[in-house]
Amino acid sequence: MLSDQKYVVLRTEDIMVPTMDGLGMGTRGFGRLPSNVKVEEATLNGAERNDLRRDPRTKAIAPLMPMKLIEPVSKSEVSSCDKPTLTWGVEAVRAAESSYDGSGITVAVLDTGIEPDHPAFEGVQIVQRNFTTEVDHDINGHGTHCAGTIFGRDVDGTRFGVAQGVNRAVIAKVLGEGGGSSLTVTQAIQWAIGQGAQVISMSLGIDFPGFVDFLVQRQDLDVRPATSIALEAYRANINLFTELAEYVQSQNLFGQSAILVAASGNESNRPNYEIAVAPPAAGTGVIAVGALQRGDAGLTIASFSNDQVNIAAPGVDVTSAWIGGGLLSISGTSMATPHVSGVAAMWAQKQLQERGVIDNQLLMGRLIASGTLDPLSQDSQPEDVGSGIVQAPVED
Repeated sequence: MLSDQKYVVLRTEDIMVPTMDGLGMGTRGFGRLPSNVKVEEATLNGAERNDLRRDPRTKAIAPLMPMKLIEPVSKSEVSSCDKPTLTWGVEAVRAAESSYDGSGITVAVLDTGIEPDHPAFEGVQIVQRNFTTEVDHDINGHGTHCAGTIFGRDVDGTRFGVAQGVNRAVIAKVLGEGGGSSLTVTQAIQWAIGQGAQVISMSLGIDFPGFVDFLVQRQDLDVRPATSIALEAYRANINLFTELAEYVQSQNLFGQSAILVAASGNESNRPNYEIAVAPPAAGTGVIAVGALQRGDAGLTIASFSNDQVNIAAPGVDVTSAWIGGGLLSISGTSMATPHVSGVAAMWAQKQLQERGVIDNQLLMGRLIASGTLDPLSQDSQPEDVGSGIVQAPVED
């Protein structure tokens, strides 16, 4: 790697807690529990980086890599005559049939921000933090669209929000005009956990080609060593998000449970080739989402959707809120991800009512297990669609 480079450092401090015996009666000693994880930025040379790696408090260390929103592959205006009363995505995940609506659940959206005064978000308590140098509100539209799919209220008689009972949303603006970085995303995840988010939705990914270009153009490297350096950084960032997901899961023991949901990416070009899921979705413990489209023989994987996903959702011709107060129909795994996040809020509400608490491992298991292959074409492959299309909790 290059010397004196910027890194994201994930460090933890341990505390000792009593451990129960096999019957849950009394204690039989003490165990270590990660009490606090710090996300830090550091400029390090080789010796300093190696010293940090040997420090047992260092959970992960990774070079800063550029993050970008997963750009929609198509956009189209929604005219008044084309507005459905129920979008096909909401119908396909069976949200309208469910007795659950995400009430009492806090959802976080890490994206380009939100247009908080859009009519789709009327009555929702919105907590915002800006991790960019831009203005606080959404000037791109991508974040507003994703938030609308998760919890948006009806606009002009059209329902596009999956979990319309969500009344508190945590919005982290992590992507500006120039994108963002793995540092800001990890910082935003930590902030969202601190704000009580139980579902964290991310329609973004690492910009690997952009990092290679940076090394070639700014560091004056040949493309071959630049690609090797970028691959090493890529692997380190997968480990970073895996360790961060492990930290998120450990918060169960503090009564703060959350799951991470992320888009798989739009880099595939079927039937010519498929690209594997990119970070943060590639991290172990992060739910990776693929995009589905409608077809004559049932739902099929979208041509652009990356593979090796956990679950799939509607991602083509998805209508939702857009900046300026209107609606827009766009396509991408970015649009599939908020469908899964909205359904996750509904399963979280169900678990909260049944158990009094939310267990993120159980929530992840129920969410992925809800997937069904029934509406999909018979040639659907598990690596493309995971367990199938996500389904809201419905009493059949």
